[in-house]
Amino acid sequence: MSSELAALPNVIATPFQAPTLDALTPKVVSTHPPRFLLLYGSLRERSFSRLLTFEAARLLQAMGAETRIFDPAGLPQPDSVPDTHPKVQELRTLAAWAEGMVWTSPERHGAMTGIMKSQIDWIPLSVGSVRPTQGKTLAVMEVSGGSQSFNAVNQMRILGRWMRMVTIPNQSSVAKAFQEFDEAGRMKPSAYYDRVVDVMEELVKFTLLVRDRSDYLTSRYSERREDNEARLKADALAAEAMSQQKVAAKCGCTSC
Repeated sequence: MSSELAALPNVIATPFQAPTLDALTPKVVSTHPPRFLLLYGSLRERSFSRLLTFEAARLLQAMGAETRIFDPAGLPQPDSVPDTHPKVQELRTLAAWAEGMVWTSPERHGAMTGIMKSQIDWIPLSVGSVRPTQGKTLAVMEVSGGSQSFNAVNQMRILGRWMRMVTIPNQSSVAKAFQEFDEAGRMKPSAYYDRVVDVMEELVKFTLLVRDRSDYLTSRYSERREDNEARLKADALAAEAMSQQKVAAKCGCTSC
């Protein structure tokens, strides 16, 4: 490794790590049910994004998962109130609890709804040493009033990447959603429903694959380099302080 690094003068050896299969093998395998937070993007009384979210939660539970659904009613606009607001704290607590998420939004004016975006905006990249989203899995779905579209899911994929989440390849887009749910709010049998089953199955698989490897998968050279430089600086300051103490002790004065 040292000879290879010699050809890379911009790389610092200490934080540099070559990925290995052994490091990807978890030392401890979690046995608890995978935990999922589900968000939806509408406050309508008969919200198809909410109905689709409930359907997804039922599927996840049938696959052995534990689910929580956040109700966005009463969530303030980002930055309009302190983050100590009860609804904000509820959302952030659920985000920290979850090992994966499902985001389901209606498509409005060719985009996700503001309600969907507000929920995502209230979840920070980090809270102290806790990163509520990094390394966690994500599935995205949308409902449309007209023909099938993928604008909302494409936008949510971009946000998932920005939040450093592992967004699964599969996704669901339900066209003419008003035709796909019965009076009781249950999704009717269809190819759309089968795709939702596919998406939830894939989400559980990816979550089981990722959750015990998340810390290693999200470990970055750039961040390890910053941490290494901070440690070296702290060590140098500590050594300088110790040296000054020794000098002061030898001369017996208080001004050294």
